[in-house]
Amino acid sequence: MEKISLKTGKRIELIDITDAIAKIVLKSGVDGGICFIFSPHTTAGLTINENADPSVRRDIINSLKNLVPENAGYAHTEGNADSHIKSSMFGSSLTIFIEGGQLAFGTWQGIYFCEGDGPRSREVWVKIIKNA
Repeated sequence: MEKISLKTGKRIELIDITDAIAKIVLKSGVDGGICFIFSPHTTAGLTINENADPSVRRDIINSLKNLVPENAGYAHTEGNADSHIKSSMFGSSLTIFIEGGQLAFGTWQGIYFCEGDGPRSREVWVKIIKNA
């Protein structure tokens, strides 16, 4: 298993980790298989979305702030209840096929670490499984 260390700079942030994941796939030497990506955090998640236009990230962040506001009288009183909800909306893991030694993506897709309770030091865990 490989680990990617991140330092987030904002409370809510989407960080493009596509290149870091692609380097791990390349380093593995696996031509065909599966890339598992996991966030071991309860207030952050992962998603795949467009990475060509940065306004998509801004739209996602603004929509999250509207859908799940920071202080909305939640029962969880640590001040980050909204972050737990947002991370559940994204999920904690992704699975991506590896074909020809590369991540098998659609044309505009990229991988994002979705911070909900930053700024913090975070990790993303990556496991490559080779086809039998």
